[in-house]
Amino acid sequence: MKLASLEAIAKALHGGDVPYLIAGGVAVNAHGYGRLTQDLDLVIRLAPDVVNRAFAALAGLGYAPRVPVTAEGFGDPEQRRRWMEEKGMLVLTFYSDRHRETPIDLFVNEPFDFDEEYRHAVREEIAPGIPVRILRLSTLLKLKQDAGRPQDLADIEELRRLHGEDADA
Repeated sequence: MKLASLEAIAKALHGGDVPYLIAGGVAVNAHGYGRLTQDLDLVIRLAPDVVNRAFAALAGLGYAPRVPVTAEGFGDPEQRRRWMEEKGMLVLTFYSDRHRETPIDLFVNEPFDFDEEYRHAVREEIAPGIPVRILRLSTLLKLKQDAGRPQDLADIEELRRLHGEDADA
């Protein structure tokens, strides 16, 4: 993952008025546990107009879904439900030839109350004038616990070691 790509993505989404939250390894790093991550995990508000703006903002950076999915299809809750149930789809991966080192995984569902988490997210500037919102620690830990993969469990252990009991607050 490249910092310049992360900055470009944040700038494009902010400029496109796309409410989003950073999850996954980048959020783990932001909460103090430095580890290598290969992609950027994002949760957006899944309203059709927001999905359209997100797809457009990412397309402006050369990003396109790895599988043939349109913004209209992704914006349809029934279609996303079918993908999750029938194909086990959890994220939609985007790639860009201009940002090869930074693929994006866009969650297919909102795994929490988006508005609530957006209000309580950690707000940082990744570069001057480029704000990002990162999942708060307690929500990140729950998301990782629900996923239950070995890397997620290791992240939980390290974050709890760093933050102690505050990690669950």
